[in-house]
Amino acid sequence: MLSRAQKHFVLKVFSLFSVVRGYNILIVVIAQYLASIYIFAPHFHLKDVLFDIYLLMLVLASSAVIASGYIINNFYDSEKDLINRPNKSMLDRLVSQNTKLSIYFTLNFLAIIFVSYVSFRAVIFFALYIFAIWFYSHKLKKMPITGNLVSAILTVTPFFAIFIYYKNFELVVFVHALFLFMLISMRELTKDLENIKGDLALNYRTIPVVYGEKISKYLLTGALVVTCTTAMILVFYFEIGHMYYFFYASVILLLIFLLLLWKSNRRAHYLWLHNILKFIIVAGVFSIILININLVLNRL
Repeated sequence: MLSRAQKHFVLKVFSLFSVVRGYNILIVVIAQYLASIYIFAPHFHLKDVLFDIYLLMLVLASSAVIASGYIINNFYDSEKDLINRPNKSMLDRLVSQNTKLSIYFTLNFLAIIFVSYVSFRAVIFFALYIFAIWFYSHKLKKMPITGNLVSAILTVTPFFAIFIYYKNFELVVFVHALFLFMLISMRELTKDLENIKGDLALNYRTIPVVYGEKISKYLLTGALVVTCTTAMILVFYFEIGHMYYFFYASVILLLIFLLLLWKSNRRAHYLWLHNILKFIIVAGVFSIILININLVLNRL
């Protein structure tokens, strides 16, 4: 049996894991490596990708900055989360704000140490990335449209770092990036609809608060059309192996999303829509291997 102090420590560990959303970071790490193997560096020998120390440093730095970003976002959104997610918020509050800030600065410092091994330009890139995340959480998040676009850009930035490292400027990379960017943009706007109660209470000027739910749904519909079009372009104009199964399934799920969207009017409904988009994004990460199932075996 654990003592009371041990139980409290375990709860704090779970609380910190909840704050930094460790499961999301794990997905990003997997996505970065799979994207490197199958999209950014498909002609490299497998061991040259997996055991590339510079790639490892970029992935570690990205993980540290993403974790610190979740912490600073949690720091600024603590009151809003208490309204929108009371149960999660109570768990998150087991770790004090001072402790969170200390971990935030430590993670950012570690990120700079990691990328200093890569190059000075990488240090500048991640320093700007850290600043951008803070500025978004502090100011931009409360601005309609701008906040959504910046959030989506910051989410794909870790992949942009890998893209710059491998210098793969093939068109297919940009089309994949557009598909991901549009999905993330849709997710951000859906989250705003989901959290409209807390945003209204604390005067967050999100798209649903400023322009209303109907305009938000029109914007989501437009973004969905672009996303589905991008998926079909990837299927019909690029060599993506068996990953076309994922894109066909994504289009079907997005059409279901659209039908549910126009019937939604409660937080629970928007939560379901949010989960549909999250599922598509996570499924997309593991579907990358379908680009060429035999690629790994041929490169061993």
